[in-house]
Amino acid sequence: MSGADGLSAHLAGGHTTVCACWLVTRADGLVLGFTDHDRDLSFDGYVFAAESGMSAQALERKNGLAVDNTEALGALSHEAITAQDIRAGRFDGAEVLIWKVNWADVGARRLVFRGSLGEITEGGDAFQAELRGLTEALSQTQGRVYQRRCSAVLGDTGCKFDLATLGYRAEIALNATPDNRVLRFAPLVDFDQRWFERGRAEVLSGAAKGLVAIIKNDLWLDEAREIELWEALRLPLAPGDVIRLDAGCDKRDESCRLKFNNFMNFRGFPHVPGEDWMMSYPAGSDLNDGGKLT
Repeated sequence: MSGADGLSAHLAGGHTTVCACWLVTRADGLVLGFTDHDRDLSFDGYVFAAESGMSAQALERKNGLAVDNTEALGALSHEAITAQDIRAGRFDGAEVLIWKVNWADVGARRLVFRGSLGEITEGGDAFQAELRGLTEALSQTQGRVYQRRCSAVLGDTGCKFDLATLGYRAEIALNATPDNRVLRFAPLVDFDQRWFERGRAEVLSGAAKGLVAIIKNDLWLDEAREIELWEALRLPLAPGDVIRLDAGCDKRDESCRLKFNNFMNFRGFPHVPGEDWMMSYPAGSDLNDGGKLT
C-alpha cells in the first residue's frame, strides 16, 4: 500500500520509521531537496539530501481561511544553503513542500504542508525561516486604487509594454562600483540622461548574478554613466560584470504617452479631482463660465 493510505497503515502499526522530506523551489528555478533522515532518500524524481541540518517545528493547522504556519530551523552545513545566498534574498518567497515519509518505503508518504518561505533570519552558522501556507496570499490587499498615477508595474500584464523594444533596455559591462550602490558605466550616449531612473538594474553575470535593484538616479558624470541604486546589492560586484538596465517610468500619464507611447494601457485616473479642488469655492476674480476647472 502506498500514498497517504500506506502511511496511515504504517502509523497504525505502532512501530514506525518516519521522517520529513522537504522540497524547496527558488524563484530562479533551482530545486533543492532535504530530509531529516540519516541517509538520502528519493522519490518523484527528486533526491532529498540527508545531513542538511534542517528540521521543522510543529505545524499549526487552522480551519477556514486562516494561515497555516510553522518554522524551519537549520544549520548552514549544506553546500546548497549558504549565508551569502540567504543575505542576497535568493530564498525569499521560495515554494516549499513537506512530506511525512516512511523512510523504509518512500511510497508510503503524505504531503503535510505546501506554502512558501517568509521571513528568514541568519546568524552565525544557523538560520531560521518562517513557512507560510497557501492562504497567506488571501491576506494581501486586492483590487485597484483610484489615483492619478498608474498603478501598473512597467512591463507587467496590466502595462503590457515590451521592455525588449529597441531603445528601452541596455546590457553593458560595469566599469566600477565604489560601494555596490553606485554603478559606473561607459556614457551610453544613445540614452538620455535620467532615462533609467525608477527602472530596474539586473545583474546578468558574476557573483551577484540574478539580483535585481531599483534605480534611484541616472546621471552623466565625467564622461561616464552613473547609476545610483536605492539600496546596495547584497552580493559583491566586480568590473566586467554585465548589468541589464531597463527604462524607468514615473507613472505619469504624460510619460506613458510620450516616452512609451502606451497610453491605451495607462492604469491610472489622471482626471480624478485632487484634494485642493474638493476644498475650492467660487471667487469673483475667477472665470465662472461653467467650463472645466483646472
